[in-house]
Amino acid sequence: MSTIRKALISAIGSDVSNVSVVEATISLPLGDEVQVRVIYAGFSGADVEMRLGRYPMQRKPPFTPGYCMVGRVEKLGPACAKQFKAGDAVAALTVYDAQAELINVPEKYLVSVPPELSATNDGLQQVAAFGLDWNTAYGIVEHAAKVQASQRVFVHGLSGACGYALMALCLLKGAKVYGTASERNHAQLGELGATPFVYTDKNWVKEMQKLGGAHAVFDPLGFESYDESYSILSKEGGILVAYALNKAALEGGKQPSVLPVLAKFLARKMKVWSGKRVSFFSISRDAKTFKPDFEALMRMAIEGKIRAPIKKVYELTEESIREAHGSWGKSPGMGSVLVRVSGTTP
Repeated sequence: MSTIRKALISAIGSDVSNVSVVEATISLPLGDEVQVRVIYAGFSGADVEMRLGRYPMQRKPPFTPGYCMVGRVEKLGPACAKQFKAGDAVAALTVYDAQAELINVPEKYLVSVPPELSATNDGLQQVAAFGLDWNTAYGIVEHAAKVQASQRVFVHGLSGACGYALMALCLLKGAKVYGTASERNHAQLGELGATPFVYTDKNWVKEMQKLGGAHAVFDPLGFESYDESYSILSKEGGILVAYALNKAALEGGKQPSVLPVLAKFLARKMKVWSGKRVSFFSISRDAKTFKPDFEALMRMAIEGKIRAPIKKVYELTEESIREAHGSWGKSPGMGSVLVRVSGTTP
């Protein structure tokens, strides 16, 4: 047994005082588990949704959040295949428990981090951003939408972690990228090659329709946003890829019932004559594509093709973690949000 610090959500609700950092114990890794000392954990909308009790099939409190992490192997369980050894840099999609100094992860879910990235603090931050944010974006671009050069792509939330990744990956493919973002980020997004719109005035709907519509629309908002996103699809044959259902968390409102919205969304699959398609994307560490996609992103980073901007790094302290929850979707900047857990010495 080891004593560790970890974040803890003690109760469901909007009050961030339900989030704390506590001392706890962790057992030795069992079976094929690998014990990893976490360096960086991701912080995402999923953490906020879990605190609010709105994440699909989530654990009951108390629980430790943290959807992904990068760290170094501490100990191996007795049934491990010895693919890793103590000190190796590894990353994983964990869904829970990553915002803790130590975590026990089944060996099959660990991804080896190349030395070109594990040798520096900056490289470790990049890998932490890739685990959920960029891997989700890669799956949407490569597998769900199969984006091609010269296509028109529309991304809701260009400034966000996954939205920025979607933009970068589509631009790399030679697509023309449009999307919504906070006005304060428009100039920077324009310099990167995207055409940003303000979400609230809805001018983006008529402007995209004037252009002939989008060949792909990526929508993490859900609910009434799906109708608007569907309306800007190209009649030539466009696809709406939905993911995340983040609108209520970002705007602080009450989340409507999910089932009627999803039923209406999926009913559009029956309209094959329209030339428009819909798909819902959800990342899974059990998917055959998960590790290859993660490894592809790390290679692209090493080759200098992509770089994940880090919007903010919080510390594993009660004050800092509460701030992360309270400021979600409100703070300036673009990119991924991380939690520094155990120090950063490579």
